Amino acid sequence: MSSLRIVSYNVRYFGHATRGLASTRRAMQRIAAAISALDPLPSIVCLQEVETRSIRSTVAHPGDETQLERFMTMLSSELLAAGKSDAYRAYYFPAHAYRLSARTHVYTTGLAILAHEDFEVDHHNAATPHDITHRRLQTVRGLKQTRICAHVRFRERRARAHRAIEIFNTHLSLPSTLAAEFWTQPRRLGWGRNQLEEARNLARFVERERASDNFAVVGDFNALPGSPVYQYLVEDRGWVDAFAQRYRFSAAELASWPTAGFLRMRMHLDHVFTGPGLRFLDFDGTHPFGDRSAPFHGLSDHVPMVARCRLVGGDAPASSRPVPRSTSRPPPRGAP
Repeated sequence: MSSLRIVSYNVRYFGHATRGLASTRRAMQRIAAAISALDPLPSIVCLQEVETRSIRSTVAHPGDETQLERFMTMLSSELLAAGKSDAYRAYYFPAHAYRLSARTHVYTTGLAILAHEDFEVDHHNAATPHDITHRRLQTVRGLKQTRICAHVRFRERRARAHRAIEIFNTHLSLPSTLAAEFWTQPRRLGWGRNQLEEARNLARFVERERASDNFAVVGDFNALPGSPVYQYLVEDRGWVDAFAQRYRFSAAELASWPTAGFLRMRMHLDHVFTGPGLRFLDFDGTHPFGDRSAPFHGLSDHVPMVARCRLVGGDAPASSRPVPRSTSRPPPRGAP
């Protein structure tokens, strides 16, 4: 295996134009086109905030397909339009549903992983994604949005050694508003006790399920660099922040390089953590949130992390390319 490209992207239910209130066909097409334009194409695409079928996913974009099925149809069309014969297989990992009745959902939440046809998936937990949610109060247990971890183990079909790589895709909760410190402490994202418990649940699952050191844990962690959640994963669990390591960012510099935004706030919430079996070569195609020249600008309240890695001990030489334009400049000001 020479190298492979991994994309992690919170797509906000393909409804950023409506502030997340409703999925739109236009948003879905633009995201599909942006992914199709990546060169090289990603081997694995990890998506957060993807629906199944609900009022929110169909009110502005009617149809009988699930949201992921519609997106895959558009992705195939965009690949063909770009002159690429590539194809992907999609796996959906349901997390939570807010119901009006047994057959009518107001909205649903979940994760998705797309695997390029060049890769064979040996294992996935789409039927039973692992619940990492921390539920402090049993009285509101049913109202708490379920948080999960998706897991796939895959290998390149044409590789000589057929060494497997594992990807864990997740989306942690926001800090609990029921905790006193949420209202009394100035720092929140990654400081919530519920978030730290979910990080521990996540780490236990990864350590139990992974078959080797060839793994990466990606997603929207809702946690800033330097926060207790971030420090627990990096220092206590020993996971490497691949983006920070590749570009030698300190925690302060990393926190000032935003991957998400809300109103005037800019935050670094999306991470790519890795085990010692993978070496990350570059993040070409990754742009700071708010960069108007970026192909994914305006498509979500997050930007994708676009990473290229290879197996340690593989036959590909280390990258000698310079830091890409979007990551070589000083971290933008104004981020927390």
